[in-house]
Amino acid sequence: MAEKKNYYEILGVSKNATEEEIKAAYKKLVKQYHPDLHPGDKLAAEKFKEINEANEVLSDKQKRAAYDYEQEHPGMGGMGGAGGFGGFGGFGDIFDSIFQGFGGSASVQRDTTGEDIQLTLSLSFMDAAKGCRKEVSYTRNEPCPSCKGTGARGGTAFKTCSKCGGKGQVRFAQETMFGRTIRVGACPDCGGRGKIITEKCPDCKGKGYLRRETHVTLDIPAGADTNSYLRKRGFGQAGADGGAAGDLIVVIRVEPHRIFRRKGMDLYVDLPVPFKTAALGGVVKVPGLDDTFDYTIPEGTQTDTVFTVRGKGIRSGRGTGNLYLRVIVEVPTRLTREQKQRIREAGECVDLRQYDKAKKYADNVGALYGKDPYN
Repeated sequence: MAEKKNYYEILGVSKNATEEEIKAAYKKLVKQYHPDLHPGDKLAAEKFKEINEANEVLSDKQKRAAYDYEQEHPGMGGMGGAGGFGGFGGFGDIFDSIFQGFGGSASVQRDTTGEDIQLTLSLSFMDAAKGCRKEVSYTRNEPCPSCKGTGARGGTAFKTCSKCGGKGQVRFAQETMFGRTIRVGACPDCGGRGKIITEKCPDCKGKGYLRRETHVTLDIPAGADTNSYLRKRGFGQAGADGGAAGDLIVVIRVEPHRIFRRKGMDLYVDLPVPFKTAALGGVVKVPGLDDTFDYTIPEGTQTDTVFTVRGKGIRSGRGTGNLYLRVIVEVPTRLTREQKQRIREAGECVDLRQYDKAKKYADNVGALYGKDPYN
C-alpha cells in the first residue's frame, strides 16, 4: 500500500499551523513552482500539483480533521464503504455530524472567484533593462456591468432558495457502520448559491459575464528579466454569482541583444580593441545602456582581459549592476611585406626588453594601419 503523503511537510508548516499560516505557505509555494515560471520542467509541475493537493485538504476544516484522524489511525480511512477520508460515508461525513452535534456550522463554502489568466509578453533587451509601458490585449469573460456579475436582471432579480433557506447547503442523512450520520453538502436546487434567479439579465443571458476583448496598460519596471512576472488584480476571468474576478499574470520574456549579455543586474560586453591600442594603451569608445563613453585601456592589454566599470549595469529598485568589458585584441590579417617586417622587428625588441624601441616600432606599425577607428 502506498505511503500517505504528509501534507504538512509538503506545505512546510507544522501540524498546529493556523489557517493563515497555511494560506501564506501555499501562496509562497505557488509563486515559486508555478508552471508558467518553469516551462517544460516536469518536476516543478509535479510539485505544483502536490502543493495544490495539500492545500485543498488542509485549507478545509472538515477535510483537515478527517486527514488528521486518518494519520493518527492509519488503515481506517476506507471503513464504512468509503474510498478515502474525503468520500461519502467516510470520516469527512462523520466529522460533519460531530461538528453539527456540538452546534458548529459545517458550512460548504463555494469559491466564486474567477480563474487567473496567464499571458507571455516579449520585451526588447533595452525595454526590459530600462523599464517601459506596454499595452496588452486579450479576450476574457468580463463581469457583466448590467447585473454586476450575478446573472440576474439589474443584479436583484433573484429569490432566496426555499430548499436551503439561502444557506446554499443542506443536510443529508446516511447510514454507516458507525450508525446514522449527517453530511452537509451543496443544495441541489440552487447549486450552493443560496438564491435562484427569477429573471435573467438580458445583456449576459444569466451567465454573469460577457466575452470581450480587454486592453490593459502595464508599467514594466527597470530590470525586468526573463521569467519575472506582473500581476494585475481583477483582470482575469469573471467570478461566479458576482464573485471577484481572477487576476492577469503576465510572464516576461526578454529578447537577446547583439552587444550586451546579462546576468542579473550586471552587463557583459566583448570589446574589440585595435592592436596598437592594446600594445601602447589608449582611449576607446564603450557602449552603455544610455550612450557610449570613453574608457582608457592600459598598455600591454591582452585578449580576454576583463575590466570592471562599476555602476554602468542595469539600474533598478534593487540596486545598480556593473559593466564587464572583455577585451578582444584585433590583430590585422592583411599586411604588406614591409608591415610584417616591422612587426618582426618590434617583436625582437620586446623579447630583448628594449621597451622604448618596441614602442617606437609599434607606433610605426600602427601608422601603417591607418587612423584608429576608436579615436
